[in-house]
Amino acid sequence: MGKYDYLIIGAGIIGLTIARELIRRYPRKRICVIEKEDQVAMHSSGRNSGVLHAGFYYSSDSLKARFTRDGNIAMTRFCEENRLKINKCGKLIVAVNEEELAGLEELKRRGDRNGVELVWLDLEEARKIDPNVFTFQRALYSPNTSSVDPVEVCQQMKWESSRSGVEFRFNTVYLRHNNNQLVTNHGIIECDYVINTAGLYADKIAHKYGFGKKFTIIPFKGIYLKYTKNKSDVMTHIYPVPNLNNPFLGVHFTKTVDNSIKIGPTAIPALWRENYSGLHRFKSSEFIQILYYEAKLFLKNSFNFRRLALEEVKKYKKTNFIHLSLKMIRHLDIEGFGDFLKPGIRAQLLNKETLELVQDFVLEGDHQSMHVLNAVSPAFTCSIPFAEYVVDEIIKNQKQNFIQSDSVRYRKIDY
Repeated sequence: MGKYDYLIIGAGIIGLTIARELIRRYPRKRICVIEKEDQVAMHSSGRNSGVLHAGFYYSSDSLKARFTRDGNIAMTRFCEENRLKINKCGKLIVAVNEEELAGLEELKRRGDRNGVELVWLDLEEARKIDPNVFTFQRALYSPNTSSVDPVEVCQQMKWESSRSGVEFRFNTVYLRHNNNQLVTNHGIIECDYVINTAGLYADKIAHKYGFGKKFTIIPFKGIYLKYTKNKSDVMTHIYPVPNLNNPFLGVHFTKTVDNSIKIGPTAIPALWRENYSGLHRFKSSEFIQILYYEAKLFLKNSFNFRRLALEEVKKYKKTNFIHLSLKMIRHLDIEGFGDFLKPGIRAQLLNKETLELVQDFVLEGDHQSMHVLNAVSPAFTCSIPFAEYVVDEIIKNQKQNFIQSDSVRYRKIDY
């Protein structure tokens, strides 16, 4: 099947942006992306909310803070340059009581440290942006939060990279490797360097290369519910004050690129990695392993997992789900909601030793392979600067190996 300089496993947004960055730097290199599905963005990337976050949720010492801020700018530019749909509707973060005002204060501090614009509004000012919003005394407004169509973005990325010389091989499944040979369901592919961006299966592949041994993926199911009555009852993104101790932002209102309204998502612990509906793609080995770790989390109540799991499962009932959204607005027709939308699965990295959810990006690799173990939300927003960072790390590892190899060679000569 030929030999490549770089081979990327997975055609989600992270794999696509890394391919794009590599071909931009090395237009003469042979780069290939393999994907087990028949098209790009068939899992987390294509089932993403589409929100381009601004970058104020995260502590300033995290990679997420920098990549979200810079990624918002980069992805906005990418959409505008390629005439892709973008809805610059902004976001209101609201409090429901006096206690949550402290949470808004912390978000404002983080936004200031991260260089992200956030504006204090009183209730009257907030209602000029969205007449239907409710908040206790004050709200924060993020003018740079917007929405895109994630599938459209991924398809454009693929088209652009294909035109520049990147090869895509779909319906191609990584099975195992032997040094620089990858065994797939369509034969052997040789490459000098492997980049693992396999999302829900990134840890499994990393383990085969000897990396990420202390981590495992725990899947969480995210579901949105569409408001079908109209597109005008909510005018902007409306979010609650989140619990900053876990990576989930709570049920909120999202405005899509076509101005539709949806609420969500859930963060329901899934029972296997692609547990979208029914027994589709059920794997007993995954079920046993994931149930084992979820049981440990439940019994030890790490990061309040017990409460999280019980509250999230209740969201399968529509009325419970809708009720959580009503605290942030003045009125809404509860009969105006349609069906649940296509679910997505978040690939959340768990530290098996500490039983903590890892809340920042995790990379492990060497001079032969690099593994994106935790492309944590909001990875879609972060993807362009994150890809630059990954490629920088790859080059650094390759150069370091070259220097070490050269040093050994000269020592042998001297001897």
